[in-house]
Amino acid sequence: MTTVYATIDKPTLLLDAMRAKRNIMRMAAKAQRNRLRFRPHFKTHQSASIGEWFRSAGVQAITVSSVAMAHYFAAHGWDDITIAFPVNLREIAAIDALAARLRLHLLVENLAAIDVLASRLTAPVAIWIEVDAGYRRSGVAWDDDATLLALAERIAACERMALQGLLTHDGGAYAARTHSAIADSYTTTVNRLNHARNLLAKHSFSGLEISIGDTPACSVLDDFVLVDELRPGNFVFYDWMQVEIGACTWDDVATVVACPVVGIHPERNDVILYGGAVHLSKESLRRADGSLSFGAVVFLEEGGWSAPLSGAWVRSISQEHGIVHAEDAAFAELASRLEVGGLLGIVPVHSCLTADLLKHYLTLEGATLTMAPIPPAVT
Repeated sequence: MTTVYATIDKPTLLLDAMRAKRNIMRMAAKAQRNRLRFRPHFKTHQSASIGEWFRSAGVQAITVSSVAMAHYFAAHGWDDITIAFPVNLREIAAIDALAARLRLHLLVENLAAIDVLASRLTAPVAIWIEVDAGYRRSGVAWDDDATLLALAERIAACERMALQGLLTHDGGAYAARTHSAIADSYTTTVNRLNHARNLLAKHSFSGLEISIGDTPACSVLDDFVLVDELRPGNFVFYDWMQVEIGACTWDDVATVVACPVVGIHPERNDVILYGGAVHLSKESLRRADGSLSFGAVVFLEEGGWSAPLSGAWVRSISQEHGIVHAEDAAFAELASRLEVGGLLGIVPVHSCLTADLLKHYLTLEGATLTMAPIPPAVT
């Protein structure tokens, strides 16, 4: 086993930098071909070092998921940031501090948030109305004409707010399992957003932009009509969920969790790992037989890892334990290549959550990359 693997003594997030950079360049080129603003979501990697890979690909504007994350990336030179989460009014002081130092984009979905922003902001911000196109998470319903118009009018009445456009995350695309289903989800979402844009245009709110951000659609589709901005995030690493959706192939996946083997049980075809819910998260995928998988299984090899081992999966997790189960042929291969004290690789179901839990990356070249620390509150 390579020197980099020999340094691992606990669950560790391995990063194939070459794959990640390839994923970044491919998505940046797609946005450029479509003449769209590429504003990638940095919540997946949360790392200033990885952020520089995006800068090298020509990225100038980014998306984050929290005020704290916005402060972290602002400190590393990013000056055009969207916080893709509805405004949390309890962080208004930190929001205003950000607005004073960079071009800040905020999401609103209700009049209460707009009114507080109008009374408390001292610096200008760009505002996006978050639209619910059917995912039913947050945002104004795409066909709630009265509320959409009321929000736009209230924003226009405040000189420190500029209405930029309409924004959504199509989480429904994650339920698709074919490229045509992903395309259908995209079409429905974009048509609904443009219904809202056309409504506002009829009331003199012209020139508004449309921003979308789900990795499945951004990965699978080649042409994007009636859209102005792409905000995918998970594509930088991908994961087992994206493989199952069909958004990528297994060799696009750029992160794997290296887990120490602490037990092998041939009587039940199980391998016990040091790597549980606090490392992998509790995200799961349903297998064909109805059972759950908490990750795919790979062997760590020179310069990377193998293709996933067919017939083996993480069947259960508790706080620190991960239990890999395998069918007979797959278990025979596991038993022949593993020993207690060795390492086994797990492809996470959802790399965003796994990265957030583990906080550090170990590249295949042996470099350690850290993630965003939480800065002190701004009061």
